[in-house]
Amino acid sequence: MTVVRPYVGRIAGPAERTLLVVHGGPDWDHSYLLDPLREWTGERQVLLPDLRGCGRSPGGLPPDQYTPDAVVGDLLALLDDLPVGRVDLLGFSYGGLLAQRLALAAPERFRCLVVASSSVLPVPADAWDDWPERAERRAAEARVWAEGRLDGPELTRAAALAGAPANIWREAALPRYLEVLARVRFTAEWLGPFRAGLLPPARPDDAARRLAATGLPVRLLHGRQDMVFPAALAEEAARLIPGARAAILDDAGHMAHIDQPAAWLAALARQLA
Repeated sequence: MTVVRPYVGRIAGPAERTLLVVHGGPDWDHSYLLDPLREWTGERQVLLPDLRGCGRSPGGLPPDQYTPDAVVGDLLALLDDLPVGRVDLLGFSYGGLLAQRLALAAPERFRCLVVASSSVLPVPADAWDDWPERAERRAAEARVWAEGRLDGPELTRAAALAGAPANIWREAALPRYLEVLARVRFTAEWLGPFRAGLLPPARPDDAARRLAATGLPVRLLHGRQDMVFPAALAEEAARLIPGARAAILDDAGHMAHIDQPAAWLAALARQLA
């Protein structure tokens, strides 16, 4: 598998307090996670790589080069090139699944794993049966994917915009989220392998048991009203993994860092302390 040197967004701070952040999507970039992390300028070094084929990172690879394990290889090579020792690791949404794989591949490289707006456990098929509002809020995005009028980055962007009312819980936070989305460099390089059935699952098998066996501190950071990964799964994972802790933020959806930026950053700081 070819190693890709990703473009890396950086928030300046001491190298000994480095946080590596893995974004989701995957056909997004890191920029939607810059706020509120930017408030740590001077306090922590935050590294926010764009995944291969995403944002400003190299793309145009063969479809079989877009895999979770390929990303793990890229990120380990990135860490090898940096003058840092062990770092904290945060994965957001799909990036939370990738971060689990990364932590399992090289637990000695990390001080702590934070799984944010993601899940260690599989999402049950009936997870949303008692929440009709979720179907209502997600209907517009489902139509974008089903209509077939758009393709490529235009499709990825349109789906993100249509999904905004589902990913943001507080109506007052929606304008800010739309401003954030306007700056994202959407791509569609992972969409092709996904449609072709070439994209392997990102969530590691038996992740809770395997993460527990590493001894790596596991933290879970979640919005109570997340409509992608149920908050209850974060709480369950915290019970299953010895020493794990979950922070569940009320009045916050999938993009909990936008819904409740101050509370999200404070909870993350406590988890990394």
